[in-house]
Amino acid sequence: MKSNKISKSTIAQMQRRSFLKGVLAAGTASVFAPRLLLAANATGKVNVACCGIGNRGGEDVNALYATGLANFVAFCDTDMGAPHTQAILKKFPNVPRFQDFRQMFDKMGKDIEAVSVGVPDFSHFPIAMLAMSLGKHVYCEKPMGHSFRQIELMMAAEKKYNVAAQMGNQGHSEANYFQFKAWTEAGIIKNVTKITAFMNGARRWHGMKVAGLLPEQPIPATLDWETWLTTAEEHKYNVGYVNGDWRSWFDFGNGALGDWGAHIFDTAHEFLHLGLPTEVEAVKLDGYSPFIFPQASTLAFRFPARGTMPPLELTWYDGQKNLPPLPDDFGTAVVDANIPPPSKGSLDTKVTPPGKVIYGEGLTFKGGSHGATLKIIPEAKAKEMAAQLPPVPKSPSNHHKNFLLACKGEEKCRSPFAVAGPLCQTMALGVLAQRVNAKLAFDPVAKQITNHKVANGLLAGVPPRKDWEQYYNL
Repeated sequence: MKSNKISKSTIAQMQRRSFLKGVLAAGTASVFAPRLLLAANATGKVNVACCGIGNRGGEDVNALYATGLANFVAFCDTDMGAPHTQAILKKFPNVPRFQDFRQMFDKMGKDIEAVSVGVPDFSHFPIAMLAMSLGKHVYCEKPMGHSFRQIELMMAAEKKYNVAAQMGNQGHSEANYFQFKAWTEAGIIKNVTKITAFMNGARRWHGMKVAGLLPEQPIPATLDWETWLTTAEEHKYNVGYVNGDWRSWFDFGNGALGDWGAHIFDTAHEFLHLGLPTEVEAVKLDGYSPFIFPQASTLAFRFPARGTMPPLELTWYDGQKNLPPLPDDFGTAVVDANIPPPSKGSLDTKVTPPGKVIYGEGLTFKGGSHGATLKIIPEAKAKEMAAQLPPVPKSPSNHHKNFLLACKGEEKCRSPFAVAGPLCQTMALGVLAQRVNAKLAFDPVAKQITNHKVANGLLAGVPPRKDWEQYYNL
């Protein structure tokens, strides 16, 4: 005889479905209209819920706290209690804890003003979409989403729900951002036709050889694996997918390009108005695999003329031995002292640190990543130009403070989804070129790949699992 009892997990799932149906039924109006001020703001702080409190997510928690503007009202992590979450839990022992972001919004929605999303790349989308649909401001780690379509929907949601939405490429609030803006406005950087961008450090998948997906292993007691997967395809748990190792897999990560591109050529993309490319070519892929990222990649992104700006080719190099061609007078590399250490291993000092070379009219520039400023090369030319360079304003706020001030209506996000979205979509096209090992022709108006049916289908990403498709309709 069957029991009439309904499990707690089934009840929770039914409640989540009912909750999301209410959100969807609200149509163009969010369930909770975005509010710049709540009662808690009498103290000048923003009520923040943090999704992801270990690894990079934990760094975001600490950075938000350091601003003095964050009041934490909820923590959420699918592996709550695991070693990498312990530091934050001990530092903030009284903040309510959740393993499922849907339950967090169910129970705490009225208390939340803003949400940080410091989780694996592929799961940014559902959390950010639900938060925005509820009128919550969103700080989302880079890259914004895992597919071209996800990023498109996130840009639309930012506009539809009128929220502050900031992507976490923190150099966009540091000296590099303000210098690039000032130098382009003054005509110091002009008529750029070529950019070389590179990240040649060791990556998790270097040396890996796989013939397919990983074998099933027992799920740790601390981990909610079903919620960890969010909108991704069904996978059996394996430790090789979690805690940063997800970066190695096309199903979960975005490779070296998605991880570092937003720190290296983000300001060039914005202030040179690159938009979307018309062609992305996989010039070189070493160790191609349909499952994990190549051991080395050279990708050429070709952008058309924009107004009076000429066509531009940006070439990306990754892989420890796939070093970029550099000018003879390049000199020493530009390194940002604030570059965070890798989550596994150490930075390889035997290769060129991550950076870029920008070839403009009459001038060539070298730069690093994150907030590192550009330098004119050769050095003699830099000295000659010194008196002609415009002053560079100091940043009024770091990236996390800028976001919280934007929540309060006191500043605007410097890397809003409207700006970060096309950058992330450009990188998503690069990942597709790596995945199908081909040269892709792209129509930026129709937003379609015109010469490769399989790649064009992948613009939408994989079909979401049951009960996760609704996030595409928020």
